[in-house]
Amino acid sequence: MDRNAPLEKNSAGPGAAGGARTRAPEEGEHESASLALGALLDRAWDLRRSAFGGAIEWVNPVRTAVLSVTGSACALGCAHCGGHYLKHMLPIERWRELIDEDRVSSCLVSGGCDGRGRVPVAAHIDTIRELAAKWRLNLHLGLADEADVAELAPLRPVASFDLVADDATIHEVYGLGASAEDFLSTYAMLRRHVRVVPHICIGLRGGELSGEFEALRALARLGAEAIIFIVFTPTPGTRYASRRPPDPEHAARVIAHARTMFPTTPIYLGCMRPRGGYRDVLDKLAIRAGVNRIVAPSPRAIEEAEALGLSARWREECCAF
Repeated sequence: MDRNAPLEKNSAGPGAAGGARTRAPEEGEHESASLALGALLDRAWDLRRSAFGGAIEWVNPVRTAVLSVTGSACALGCAHCGGHYLKHMLPIERWRELIDEDRVSSCLVSGGCDGRGRVPVAAHIDTIRELAAKWRLNLHLGLADEADVAELAPLRPVASFDLVADDATIHEVYGLGASAEDFLSTYAMLRRHVRVVPHICIGLRGGELSGEFEALRALARLGAEAIIFIVFTPTPGTRYASRRPPDPEHAARVIAHARTMFPTTPIYLGCMRPRGGYRDVLDKLAIRAGVNRIVAPSPRAIEEAEALGLSARWREECCAF
């Protein structure tokens, strides 16, 4: 492994868009915060090899259908999404179109939020039961009510939950009156009923690091079977369209920090992250930072894994499964 590349430059990395620069990660969060990035990556890599050996997984989720319970509608109009990603989902009312597709083995059921940050999945409980009889389910429920979760729990879904632990980020990005405590209590409630995979978006606040380390500290208290990292991606037509993604080195520091905090917990790099040169840089660093699984890995990541002697296998369902 090449440990000699300069990693501490203050750069947004290849492929960054215009806008305000991201600040450096917060220091003093953990003893690893005082390490230079190269040394932190070395520590994370050693922990990962000790716990998981030489295996890594690549993900191409072609067997997971993506359904929306609200079509393209969302009451929030979040700064990073603005409903853009809902347009690419199949409305749940059309789910029967998937029956004859032999490739489908699971469904990700999501949708827009209501004004309280809830995704109204339980309002489609009869359809969800039909889906669960055929395929594995990954549900995005948002700030769900416990009664709804209890109704869905017998179907044994996986729940994906966006964990945000900073009040200012919640207010600015989502426009919600909710607090970090609301997100943490919802996560804890979900864990009482279903298997939950927390998602942490690095740079969610328009490319700034804002609460990622607090989210990791919360997970250390509350527990996590796996952690998925995604990365803020500037999206045309949104309020954050002109912002930059976080520096890939800063994103790698968050991931490596997580590995030092959770040495035996699977850590994944999810599908939502910038493409192009940014992904080339980040994915290679993420391997050194100790991830177990990467969705749509860049060619650089595959080359890095081979150079490190990792044995890779491909998966064809959503990385949360």
